[in-house]
Formats: sequence, C-alpha cells, structure tokens
Amino acid sequence: MERLISHPPLMIVSDLDHTMVDHQDHENLSLLRFNSLWEDAYRRDSLLVFSTARSPILYKELRKEKPLLTPDIIITSIGTEIAFGNSMVPDHAWVETLNSDKWNREIVLEETRKFPALTLQPKTEQRLHKVSFYIDEGKGEALTKELSQLLEKRGLDVKIIYSWGKNVDVIPRGAGKGEALEYLLKKLQAEGSFPVNTLACGDSEHDTELFSIPDVHGVMVSNSQEELLKWRSENALDNPKVIHSTERCADGIIQAIGHFKLGPNLSPRDVSEFLKRKRDIANPGQEVVRFYLFYERLRRGEIKNYETYIANFKESCHQGAVFVHPSGAEKSLRDTIEELQKCYGDKRGKKFWVWVDQVMVKDNTPEKCIVKFAKWEQCEDERKCCTTTVEFTSKGGDLVWEKVNQIWSEDSEVKDDDNSRWIL
Repeated sequence: MERLISHPPLMIVSDLDHTMVDHQDHENLSLLRFNSLWEDAYRRDSLLVFSTARSPILYKELRKEKPLLTPDIIITSIGTEIAFGNSMVPDHAWVETLNSDKWNREIVLEETRKFPALTLQPKTEQRLHKVSFYIDEGKGEALTKELSQLLEKRGLDVKIIYSWGKNVDVIPRGAGKGEALEYLLKKLQAEGSFPVNTLACGDSEHDTELFSIPDVHGVMVSNSQEELLKWRSENALDNPKVIHSTERCADGIIQAIGHFKLGPNLSPRDVSEFLKRKRDIANPGQEVVRFYLFYERLRRGEIKNYETYIANFKESCHQGAVFVHPSGAEKSLRDTIEELQKCYGDKRGKKFWVWVDQVMVKDNTPEKCIVKFAKWEQCEDERKCCTTTVEFTSKGGDLVWEKVNQIWSEDSEVKDDDNSRWIL
C-alpha cells in the first residue's frame, strides 16, 4: 500500500474458490494467465484484493495448493475480517466497527443449539464475528427464518447466510463482502488513494453484495451458480456495469478487464514471440515477467529456436553481470544463461510452472533501478521460492541486467543448495 503515490488505476476485488481459482483446472492455466498479466501490467500501481468466505487458516491452505499471488488486501470469513500485506496485518478499525453492532457469539451459540439440523463446522471456521454450521439438506430456508426471529428477540442484529444448500453462517448485520468493500473504498478515499476503477468478481450468492455497490464494475464468471444468476436476472439484468462472462474463473476476470476497457488484458502467457516485445524502461518489472516465462517454456520444451532467445538474453546482460545462487555461490550471469541450453525440455511432460509475485520496482532512476520479487517454481508437488533482486542499468534506451541475487524464501517448502536443482 505504501507504494501508491496517487489513485490506483484499477482495484480488483475477487472471490477465490471457483472465481479466481478454478478447481477443475488442474494445470492452473487460467490462474497463471492472470498472474502474469497482473505482475506485468498492474502490480506497480494498482490494488489486488481477495474476498473469500474462507477463514484465514483455510486461505493459507489454499495458497499452498494453488499458485496464488499475494494480494494487497485480504477480506476473509465472509467479510468479517480485513487484513493488509504479506503479514496479513488486521484492520482493527473494522473489528471495532463490528463490535459496535448488536452482536454476541454466546447468544448465537445458545439459540442455535435448539436446532438439531445444525452442526458446527470445524474450529478453523469459527471466528470472532462468524459462527458457521452445516445443515441437513432441505431444511435451510425454514430454519434460517426461524433462527433469525429468535435472535432478533434476543436483541441481536445479524445476517444469516444460507449457501451451497449445506452451509449456514451467522455474522453481524454490518458485516459481509459488500460492507467490507464499502468500508475499504471509504478508507482509500480518506487516504487519497481511491481507485479510478473497481472490478468485483464472483460466482456465488456470497458475492451478490459486491455487485450492488454503485459505480463498481462486476463480473459473474461463466461457471457462476444458478442462485447468483437468478439474483442477476432479478436485480442487475439492466445494469451495464455487471456482466456474465463467457469464460471460466480467472479467464472471465481477464475478459471483463477487456470488456470494460479497464486496462491491458493481453496476458504475457498469450504472447509467443519474446523478441518482438517492446521493453518498457519505465516499468522494468515487465522484463522480469518476460524472462521467467521464457525460462518456464524453455524447461518445458515449448520453444523452437531457443538458442536465438538465449543469445538475445545474454546480450541483455552486462559483461561482468553476476548471479548469486541461493546457496551463496556466485556465477557469471551470462554463463548461467548460456547453461540454460542444457536444461531445454528437462521438465517436458511434467507439471512444471514458474511464476513471479509482488514484482516491485525500487530505487528507480534514469540510470539504474532495482526490481524485487518472489520467484516461485513448482515441479509436480514440490515447491521452491526465492526472494529475488535484479539490478538493471539503462543504456541507449535498453535495460541491461547487472546482477541477480536470490535467497531462499521463508515460504519455500524446499531449501536445496544443490545448484543442479535450482537453476536460476
């Protein structure tokens, strides 16, 4: 958030399961397409917000399963918790806002015990401002109506959310995905960082509130639940700011960016010709995205005439450029790139992905800049991550690689100092 110096051109607020994340896409292709687009075109000056029904605990589990980017802001537990940055620093003002409502967890638990059809969900899903249950099939509508009346008589003002035909969540009336987003927009406006455009993305009835906020663009992905599409036909069919995409999940989000003309919508993963891409001196982070996409395709054996590309990348490096391996060993960067030829196709036929996260430009001057990011590499079920710093200089309008320094990230599942296993 500290990097923002003006109004972000775009803020994406997206649900996770079945919206940003396609659980039927075992290759994670749509998610990886979005990742490279975001880091290439938006990370430096826009905001990424995840809004999920998952608790923080289950959200962290999803991050271990899928190649998710790190959001600037995370809204969890159906809009009852808001946190910022890598460390997920809680928004205490939001907590106080919900505390001021007519809310009492003990009374909720006391009244819900009267309903045998309700079974408490695991402890991970029980939060300060959320009580969650499983419910017997077919009993949701009648039970939630009766429970609502009982809690009102006890002096509480709550919202009861019945979803997927099996879940019941009780939260304060002032909580929810929509309320949390409205709170964030007011907070950003007060800080002088109100986004020029906001795009809300969802697939289920949990997300209806997101599409009811004025001046917010919305996309219901093609695989949205019938309940959400029914809500759209009754409440937003004539709203040109809310569309039903023809693409699934993250691909639907990319489609909406183009439909609403919110910014670039061509993912670098959809560009086959690396050499013809114009280098943006003002945004050297794009050079990083481009290189590691090439690196992935090289090792998957998907690039013809790869020797030409390797020669081109070598020419982009200073004669004395250095690569510092996570083990601490120093090598010539040019020699390291030359050695990539030996790795051509070594991951062919395997589930091998490379993605970069939080590509941030530091100390940017006309002569020199530093780009810092997390570089992830996954082969089958093994994941490794390095915090990577790249130093560039500018020469004749071109970016010149001076140094690449990597250290193992705390998030890395494997910290292998064998140079043959971690290439670059």
